Amino acid sequence: MTIYEKLSKIQQRFKSKKSRFNSFGKYYFRSAEDILEAIKPFEQELGFTVTINEKFIANEILPMIETTATLHDDKGMTISATAIVGVDLDQKGMQMPQRFGSASSYGKKYALGNLFLIDDTQDSDATNTHGKETKAISPADFSRAKNYIKGGGKLDAIKKKYQLTSAQEAELKTL
Repeated sequence: MTIYEKLSKIQQRFKSKKSRFNSFGKYYFRSAEDILEAIKPFEQELGFTVTINEKFIANEILPMIETTATLHDDKGMTISATAIVGVDLDQKGMQMPQRFGSASSYGKKYALGNLFLIDDTQDSDATNTHGKETKAISPADFSRAKNYIKGGGKLDAIKKKYQLTSAQEAELKTL
């Protein structure tokens, strides 16, 4: 069986309940640990292992963590998927190590989700605004948004937080 066939089998048979509860946002979600636990039964059956590597990306506006999830098969072949998340340095109620840990956890979850095609569009963790509505983007925030996009960030993430003019959106799409 090729590595692509193994990955396809995992993607088709993957099941992981959203067993964790966010009491602030009042929704259930799954974590990276939940995803890893759900793929363990396939490892011996299909002959593969999964590794996760992280790389810190220094950025004067928004530090980021690049997380890569890699599937290694028993024939030495690999397939990887990457996620890039920003570290919210202004997160209230968290110490600096917790801010980086939170970003690391999200990066792992989304890298694994990208690798195994876990669709989280219906996941409250991805859609809940926690009572924060979008607002017009300030010049300083627009500058940070440009750097975020250049660093691999997604336009949809910016649009969830800010109201963009069509000119601003077009400019961000060209980066």
